[in-house]
Amino acid sequence: MFQKFKGPRVQGLKGLRVKLFLLLALYLFIPLSLLTLATTVSAQAPFYEGKTVRVVVGYTPGGTNDLWARVIAQHIGKYIPGTPNFIVQNMPGAGSMVAANYLSGVAKPDGLTLGLIAPALYFDQLVGRKEVQFDWAKFAWIGTPERGDEMLSMRSDTPYKSVEDIRKASEPPRCGATGPGTSGYYFPKLLEEALGLRFNLVLGYPGASEIDLAIEKGEVQCRAGTISAFFGREPGRTWAKTGFVRIIIQGGSKRDPRLPDVPTIYELMEKQKTSEAMRRLARVLLSPADIGRPIVGTPGMPPDRVKILRQAFMKSLTDPELLAEAKKRGWEASPVSGAELEAIAKDVIAQPPEVIERMKKLLGK
Repeated sequence: MFQKFKGPRVQGLKGLRVKLFLLLALYLFIPLSLLTLATTVSAQAPFYEGKTVRVVVGYTPGGTNDLWARVIAQHIGKYIPGTPNFIVQNMPGAGSMVAANYLSGVAKPDGLTLGLIAPALYFDQLVGRKEVQFDWAKFAWIGTPERGDEMLSMRSDTPYKSVEDIRKASEPPRCGATGPGTSGYYFPKLLEEALGLRFNLVLGYPGASEIDLAIEKGEVQCRAGTISAFFGREPGRTWAKTGFVRIIIQGGSKRDPRLPDVPTIYELMEKQKTSEAMRRLARVLLSPADIGRPIVGTPGMPPDRVKILRQAFMKSLTDPELLAEAKKRGWEASPVSGAELEAIAKDVIAQPPEVIERMKKLLGK
């Protein structure tokens, strides 16, 4: 009887042990599985989900650069996995150099800080200005919404009605500008060197709106800027209708359809028999027209995030709502991809010593 009793008891204990082992294994396995699943889901979640991206604009509010940044910020997030929020922060100073230095040396390279800066800031790097704390070619180039040929506008009630009037004037006209890295500065300087004109540049204005106000008040008589900005916002559109200002010169290789009677700098250089060396320098100085209104990221940004932002930028520039807003403002969207901007940036920064020396002379370095 003892053997009959012992056998089943031992077998029952073994079965119980097996059941306890299985329960213990299940108890340990389920939390581990859940943890692994949670980790996997977390790894697959888009980086930008729940994030906020800042767009640092190197100008004061109200100018075309600021307005473009705000319109893009309203739409680009919907084309990024995770649909992050976008906010715009103005950081004016030294023709957007303050913003460029901030992007290069202060902001984290995590893809959460972008900037809109002047397309000609590379001039300052080429001529070796000590204020420069960035490397132009190392920005993460995201894209630009439009190209922008330069132009020079003048109050119509001044005696400067043409290029010849400026050349012969005993007192040069006063032109307002923010800083050396902007078209308001380098375009008049180029006109001086290539065409023999003279200007009295008044620097230090925080942005386009302040220069426009200075022109209306008579503090300055002229300014250089882009054609797209002039026709794309106030007061340029009203000035064009009322004739408050006249356009004296445009910087494109061809005349803009909106300025059919205004000569280009290339036409004037041909007429004046400007040297080939000067024309080569002019091409370097007019390259910002192709860079337009560049939106860049911090150097060292992870390549996958650069790719995401570039793709989202180009998609946003085909967004029907964005295009409707651009049309309402009189803008003509002609986006340039980040990859193309990157190639331009690397090209313009690689100049031979003789070109750099001429730039230093022209820009007063």
